[in-house]
Amino acid sequence: MRKLPGYLWMVGLGLAIVFIALAAHVEGQESSSSELVAINDNGFVAPVVFQAAGPNIASIQSSVAEFRAALGDQLNGNTLAEVDKGRREINWDGAPPTDATTPPVNPFNTFRNTRGAQFITPGIGFTQAPAAGGPQGGLAALFGNPTYGNEFRAFSNARLFTPVGSNVTDTLFFVAGSDGTVRAAVTGFGAIFTDVDQPDGSGPGTKHGNRGASTLVQFFDSDGQLLFSSFVPASPGHGGFSFLGIKFNDPRIASVRITAGNSAPGPDDDDTNDIVMMDDFIYGEPHKLP
Repeated sequence: MRKLPGYLWMVGLGLAIVFIALAAHVEGQESSSSELVAINDNGFVAPVVFQAAGPNIASIQSSVAEFRAALGDQLNGNTLAEVDKGRREINWDGAPPTDATTPPVNPFNTFRNTRGAQFITPGIGFTQAPAAGGPQGGLAALFGNPTYGNEFRAFSNARLFTPVGSNVTDTLFFVAGSDGTVRAAVTGFGAIFTDVDQPDGSGPGTKHGNRGASTLVQFFDSDGQLLFSSFVPASPGHGGFSFLGIKFNDPRIASVRITAGNSAPGPDDDDTNDIVMMDDFIYGEPHKLP
């Protein structure tokens, strides 16, 4: 059974914790704080970190391309089997109509069989939606906040991805084609965000101190131990883009927790609430756990 991330901090009691400063690939902004946590693992190899932020797609495009190349140029799409090499991607725009706002679903299993990824939130569920428009009005209508139509922008096509009733997204990996019956791990995982505003993580409601930005990504192994955590670099202003991805030499990431912004979607994005939406998820081919 998967251990909950909240329990993970207890694992380190009585064990040596080593913090290693990592070099990062940065486009458009200085590196945000990143830290590696290695617990009684003498063979641990630090991951390569890719991160970027800026006001437009071009600000992060080269870092995203580098990350894709590091995972493998072969895109495995909906192949219903474990593939030796390459990567999988989800851009939330495939199912027609591509501008529709989907009702919140939890767990979100749309890509569990086809691309080996399942998404769970402590909130109501997940939706795919444009910032505004479409037959259901997009995020602006879903959350009853017309400012969202101008606050967020998509990296690819029209739709964004977000939990409803929470700002937490847990990702679990499975062998593609197993329909969630065979747990898996990946070499790397990265995500694109829109409108990460707080550059120091110290705004009201932030629970992670004053290091990094308001959006946090945590990576766990198959035993639920924390491998790495980093705040996502910020791009203050309306509709900026941010990217964070890491890659190991072997498939050891079994789950990922994303805390997007310091508040669940709904309120205005302002000095108190840093509301953040997600776009493309990019990750290595899920390989069966030993």
